[in-house]
Amino acid sequence: MKKHLLLATTAAMLAFPLFHPAAAQPADESAAAQQIEADRATIVEARIAAIKAGLRLAPAQEKDWDNLEKVVREVIAARAARQKEAMKEAAGFGDRDDVVSGMKLAAKDLIARGEELEKVAEAAAPLFASMDAAQRHNFAVLLHSFAPGAQR
Repeated sequence: MKKHLLLATTAAMLAFPLFHPAAAQPADESAAAQQIEADRATIVEARIAAIKAGLRLAPAQEKDWDNLEKVVREVIAARAARQKEAMKEAAGFGDRDDVVSGMKLAAKDLIARGEELEKVAEAAAPLFASMDAAQRHNFAVLLHSFAPGAQR
């Protein structure tokens, strides 16, 4: 229990820059963008570690966790790349007030998110099937905290 508490506390401290007074503000936009990406990566790592710790996996479940974690990381990377591209594309919409193009861009994103959610669900199925009732409950609670839009 203490190990899990220590892990969660450490993850929280890494996730919030205010706990790091020595963290310097980047001087230019490129450095700022890199810092934002590094911060997001830190938060993702902390959340993934928290989910794994909260599940208290049995050794036999580790293989299925590894596959799920791999898929989750792929989805996160794909979403980040898609978001970056969409922001570039949407930057031109403000000048033209092109609502239809914005709706099409949003629809494309929703379709991609649905496909990604399906991939994660497929990867989670073997692990979920091997979980006991407490792990299943924790999985739902922890997944909801990771992806607030997810249903319990």
